[in-house]
Amino acid sequence: MSIDSQKNIEDQEIDLSIISKGIGSFFQKLSNSLFRSIQFVIKHFVILGILIVIGVGLGLFLDKTYKNYDNQIIVTPNFGSTDYLYSKIDLIESRIKERDTAFLKTIGVQEPSKLSKIEIKPIIDIYRFINTNSEQNFELLKLMAEDGDIKKIVEEKTTSKNYTFHTISFVTKKLTTDKKTIQPIMDFLNTNDFYTKFQKEQVNNIKTKMAENDSIIAQIDGFLNSFSNTINGSTKSDKLVYYNENTQLNDVINTKNKLISEQGSLRLDMVSLDKIIKENSSTTNIENDKSVNGKLKLILPLLFIFVYIFIRFFIGFYRKQAVKNKL
Repeated sequence: MSIDSQKNIEDQEIDLSIISKGIGSFFQKLSNSLFRSIQFVIKHFVILGILIVIGVGLGLFLDKTYKNYDNQIIVTPNFGSTDYLYSKIDLIESRIKERDTAFLKTIGVQEPSKLSKIEIKPIIDIYRFINTNSEQNFELLKLMAEDGDIKKIVEEKTTSKNYTFHTISFVTKKLTTDKKTIQPIMDFLNTNDFYTKFQKEQVNNIKTKMAENDSIIAQIDGFLNSFSNTINGSTKSDKLVYYNENTQLNDVINTKNKLISEQGSLRLDMVSLDKIIKENSSTTNIENDKSVNGKLKLILPLLFIFVYIFIRFFIGFYRKQAVKNKL
């Protein structure tokens, strides 16, 4: 037993010795690498300094000269024109990718070469979606959620197109104005014979409905005035008049209230129905600082230094291999 115990102790000492040597070797290599790095910086200090100055200077120039600006338009597609809207935005985007400035000029976009990207996304508002047609939309979502993740469902393309508001986003390479880009794009989206006719009929239908509602409200007011006069006359003649539920007076008053509420909703609808694609708001010239935009003054110096180090490493590696192979 004593021999085995002694052997185990010796093995453990050997393992600790190996680990200790390994750690020592690692830190030695680390210190050597750090020393060589410091030597490299000292030896090439001037060149590295020049590269940093050039990189910062060039980066500042490029950051100032080449800027991208984000622009957004929040719109509401009317008359079931959501698919039409998305197809038109896709068309414009395809023309931008093809550098078809002639097409962009024909739709009125000024400085089309400065327009670099356009896309459209829905503004996800599940509560408004449900309230628009509460029972039907709620049951639809409930049914779809049984077979999948509700978050994915509300964000998927087929569902998202049914939301009320959508954001058209486009990027320009210089400052733009409403007149140069937004209005030409909106005019292009609102130019469609089918939806123009549909809009005309829809507006006429609403106006007719509102006129009929006003007529019914006037009739109800006349009935209520007559009813009030009857009550007053009965009181003066000291006759007790009983009115039971069969008179449906409450139903008449409720009907009037519903009609007034409907009139208010129709008036609000008329505000947005003056356009096929209604522009609700727009924001222009938000400086884009994503990706490398505005950061070249930091990126270029590091890039130049990295390229220089890589070239020096490659040359050193080639020379060593050349010596080994006696080239």
